Amino acid sequence: MAESPRLGGIAARAFAALLLVFGTYNPEGFSYFHWAIAPMRTGIATAGPASVKVLVGIVLIGAWGVFINATRRSIGIGGALLIIGLAACLTWVLMDFGVVSASSSRGITHVVLFCTAMLLAVGMNWSHLQRRLSGQVDMDPTD
Repeated sequence: MAESPRLGGIAARAFAALLLVFGTYNPEGFSYFHWAIAPMRTGIATAGPASVKVLVGIVLIGAWGVFINATRRSIGIGGALLIIGLAACLTWVLMDFGVVSASSSRGITHVVLFCTAMLLAVGMNWSHLQRRLSGQVDMDPTD
């Protein structure tokens, strides 16, 4: 039987989700989007060969595929909608307490990206946590 989830493994998956989401795009300008995609749209040449940009893009697409598939399989659409609802309420609370301004697109973007990363992190960790909490193991149907 597999080992029960450890805090380090849960944190590593959450950190990987944050790295994936903020590495793909963030409003600070240090992301794959700003390095590889935005310059193509504006016609400005940037440092780095196109082959490296394509390679990194394919790695990102693969990582997104792994995270999205694991999330879909572990929490499903209903669970994802529940987490999105919680994220929307969290954003609302942060606005009510003045932590994030409704007129700050940069602040809202950070909150949305963080919530997206947490959705993926929950999806990556849920099966482990559910097994620990309930004693039940998730099984995939076979033909």
